[in-house]
Amino acid sequence: MARSGVLVVAVAVACAGAALAAAAENASAPPAFIRQALPGASLSGQGQMRFLGLRIYGARLWAGPRFKAADFGAYPLALELTYHRAFTGTAIAQRSIEEIERQGELAPAQADRWRVALAAVLPDVQPGDRLTGLYQPGRGMRLWRGEQALGGIDDAELASRFFGIWLSPRTSEPGLRSALLARHPGTGP
Repeated sequence: MARSGVLVVAVAVACAGAALAAAAENASAPPAFIRQALPGASLSGQGQMRFLGLRIYGARLWAGPRFKAADFGAYPLALELTYHRAFTGTAIAQRSIEEIERQGELAPAQADRWRVALAAVLPDVQPGDRLTGLYQPGRGMRLWRGEQALGGIDDAELASRFFGIWLSPRTSEPGLRSALLARHPGTGP
């Protein structure tokens, strides 16, 4: 009887170890739609966005093997945000425009057009929701909530500046930028 108990425990430990290994592998593997859009992409880095100590979202950056952080706008990439708080899509679009304006001058009419374009594809989010943006240099961007495609914006400049919120040297969150670019050299200004 004691031997069978030991065997059961050993099998349970082996199964738990396999489950943990599979979970770790899945955590470091991009979702299927990213693998399809960015063959060979791997996790560049990850970090947390906090405001006044509160967790806002977790972020993960997926990029191909040729990606160079110093010239992030020249490479396709995917940025995944997992929210810890609820926000409306309109509020996310507004905050995005404010962050885009930090990167450089933006005419009021352009800011309004981009705010409307972002609000049209950004959904309201709840804690646990995952939004992923795929940056396509020279073309624009595509967005997903979980595995569901939300649509895209075919405006190369807006897409570049949008992803610059996290990846530009002029970001308001340099610590998060460094964490996202951890596996790629050239993260300086």
